Amino acid sequence: MLWVPWWRVGARLRGLRGGLQAPAESGRRGVVSCIDPSTGLNEEQKEFQKVAFNFAAREMAPNMAEWDQKELFPVDVMRKAAQLGFGGIYVRTDVGGSGLSRLDTSVIFEALATGCTSTTAYISIHNMCAWMIDTFGSEEQRHRFCPPLCTMEKFASYCLTEPGSLPPLRFPPVPAVGSGSDAASLLTSAKRRGDHYVLSGSKAFISGGGEADIYVVMCRTGGPGPKGISCIVVEKGTPGLSFGKKERKVGWNSQPTRAVIFEDCAVPVANRIGDEGQGFLIAMRGLNGGRINVASCSLGAAYASVILTRDHLKVRKQFGEPLASNQYLQFKLADMVARLVASRLMIRNAAVALQEEREDAVALCSMAKLFATDECFAICNQALQMHGGYGYLKDCAVQQYMRDSRVHQILEGSNEVMRILISRSLLQE
Repeated sequence: MLWVPWWRVGARLRGLRGGLQAPAESGRRGVVSCIDPSTGLNEEQKEFQKVAFNFAAREMAPNMAEWDQKELFPVDVMRKAAQLGFGGIYVRTDVGGSGLSRLDTSVIFEALATGCTSTTAYISIHNMCAWMIDTFGSEEQRHRFCPPLCTMEKFASYCLTEPGSLPPLRFPPVPAVGSGSDAASLLTSAKRRGDHYVLSGSKAFISGGGEADIYVVMCRTGGPGPKGISCIVVEKGTPGLSFGKKERKVGWNSQPTRAVIFEDCAVPVANRIGDEGQGFLIAMRGLNGGRINVASCSLGAAYASVILTRDHLKVRKQFGEPLASNQYLQFKLADMVARLVASRLMIRNAAVALQEEREDAVALCSMAKLFATDECFAICNQALQMHGGYGYLKDCAVQQYMRDSRVHQILEGSNEVMRILISRSLLQE
């Protein structure tokens, strides 16, 4: 067999944990052991990592091609993941969460992403929304919203980005208007009328849009700038809430993406999370963790791609020899492995800093997101190249890992914005 077809990916991934442990147990040393994702973890972390790997291999990997090609939102499988505690990983236990750390969360998302990067990325966004409500909401809000989110009886979407006026693929370009990287410029308004806010405006590129039940919306309740932004939960079915067409995307096809539209949408004041004017702080605090999460998803895609590429090099022959005997490809594989391990170390270091609420956490999260999403996409892309023509076929797993990880360099703050945050942190010292 010259490459790994979709129906064999699950079986191959089920062997990841066992295959990684074998060299260490036998005393032999090899490429696989040096990228063991359990290195440095305690026994408890290794156990839930194993659970996540097994779930990814059995429930996700055999289906990821179908989810991608048919654009299916795998609700039932995600609810199975929630039964393992993955619906509210870092949400407090009194409202149904698992109460795990940011490092624990990264370990789980890396493992799940080997099974389907797109679906895991949505689960990570859902977790971020649940955490925002758990952290900044009142006790009543926590107990009302978080339990069904942790079981994934209900799904959540994060609504920050707003549309510009630039039509897709239109030339010459028209100046865009809207908030993306410049989140503080958002225009969606929420005007107080008695015991309700009336929302008007729209949000763009919303993962889960139209399918989610809970929308965590950043909107303007005050004047211009970040201090005028508040956070409001809008529930599906609220009059005035509607959705745009389902977007056609390069990757992330197992999760729907739509515009979320508010037309005189009246929402109870009781649904405001935190104080008026606290929304921008909530958004940025959420995104710090979101950056670690999406970087971890990239890590899982790159890890799976390295394993699949290693196996391909061993069995594919050219000029009478396995590709693995070609020194140029050996060097390429070594570069991929070095970048993978460096990315994992940066992500886990940032996760610990965020958990400890250190002053350098924002910069470290930005560095980890920048480095890992760039490098892990490069790893997936190189994996495709090393599979040759097979890598370009939809039957080959590496092309989907590549497509699904590409957007990670754009969302949760583009990597250009990450560079701004990193340099600003250094120059302000």
